[in-house]
Amino acid sequence: MVVYGIKNCNTVKSALDWLNKNKIEFEFHDYKKSGITASKLTSWIKQVGWEKLVNKRGTTWRKLDEAIQNKVTNEKSAIALMVEKTSVIKRPLIEENGTVLLLGFDEVDYKKKLK
Repeated sequence: MVVYGIKNCNTVKSALDWLNKNKIEFEFHDYKKSGITASKLTSWIKQVGWEKLVNKRGTTWRKLDEAIQNKVTNEKSAIALMVEKTSVIKRPLIEENGTVLLLGFDEVDYKKKLK
């Protein structure tokens, strides 16, 4: 199982704390250090949709110029933005064997899917 995110994100910290507390093994992929490929994003988009993957509530999105925000209207433009600005990807994303298990952190969902 791989957890994708950014170490200094409070939501990611909550998820990692929960996983550790529940003794669930995982590998962590830090977008800031390791980036993300367009092919990986494409795979996730096929499973959850680009609209869910782009975090429009986050600081990174809100700090973007309105013209840039307005250009994100489809899968292709969303992927381009997410590759360039990985902080705009909703996190954490938990994947196992290529399948997206969870997106974001909700303790109830984590208990259902991971225990």
